[in-house]
Amino acid sequence: MIGAVLAPFTFGLSFFLLGMYAMRTGFQNLAGKRMADWLARFTRTPVHSFWVGLLSTFVLQSSSAVTVLTIGLTHAGMIGFAQTVGIILGTNVGTTVTTELIALRLESFAVPMLLVGVAMWLLPRRLPRCIGLVVAGFGLIFLGIDTMQVMAGPLQQSDTFRALFLESSHSIWLGLLTGTIFTALIHSSSATTAITMGLMSHHILSMETALAIVLGANIGTCFTAVIASFGTNAASRQVAWCHTLFNVAGALLFLPFLSQLALVSAFLTDSPSMQIAHSQTIFNVICSLAALPFTRQIAAFVRWMVPDKKRT
Repeated sequence: MIGAVLAPFTFGLSFFLLGMYAMRTGFQNLAGKRMADWLARFTRTPVHSFWVGLLSTFVLQSSSAVTVLTIGLTHAGMIGFAQTVGIILGTNVGTTVTTELIALRLESFAVPMLLVGVAMWLLPRRLPRCIGLVVAGFGLIFLGIDTMQVMAGPLQQSDTFRALFLESSHSIWLGLLTGTIFTALIHSSSATTAITMGLMSHHILSMETALAIVLGANIGTCFTAVIASFGTNAASRQVAWCHTLFNVAGALLFLPFLSQLALVSAFLTDSPSMQIAHSQTIFNVICSLAALPFTRQIAAFVRWMVPDKKRT
């Protein structure tokens, strides 16, 4: 039983994370060298910062990577903390693009995409090699999802697993905690969401539990940024904790309304995977757009919570 679950989970997660790395590397080679310049130059207003955070997260395929990059630029004095609030709000929306793509259920294209990507990577010119990495990365992601879904069958037969998630269905707090811890351990909210989609497609989880796990994943993704802020200046720590506080506050505010969020997503599509993707998008868009007009106030609050040493 353990082997039937652990083997597909381990291989599937490895394929998924390797695909994310390959795709991120391809995008970075295409535009990553300009990313720091974009973050430093085009963050003059909260709206500009928001779009920079959104586009950067789409290119780097990781909100944590953009937040860590932002922490580095803040520590170097290239941008001020107030400019980073809009970037953080944008990263939360940008990360939903990957989730929406994953929800399209393109597993049947996994091997062809992987083969095409490898073939392009073997070409001598730089541009097709970079594009090949991106295509192969997508192929590995879908291959990983397909592999992880193999574990759903044995899990359905497990009395222990059924009891655990039956308890989770009665306590969305347990789902929130599960999503937070698992994402903090594997450093990928997209992977957590993909696993949740796989379990939902086999009707192992309730929609409310699945959405609680996804909200927890949003909190868990802040763990990398908090670690990156250790040993940095106050402004960099403010960036990390702003990201954390915003995601925690958003998750806690939405937690009582998971049933309503599930109803809205069910109205948009019949597919459980698409419902999860749409719910995450709705959650992140609403939270980010609601907070965008108050970036100065948010920055002031975070400065009060994480003050400069000079002020203490």
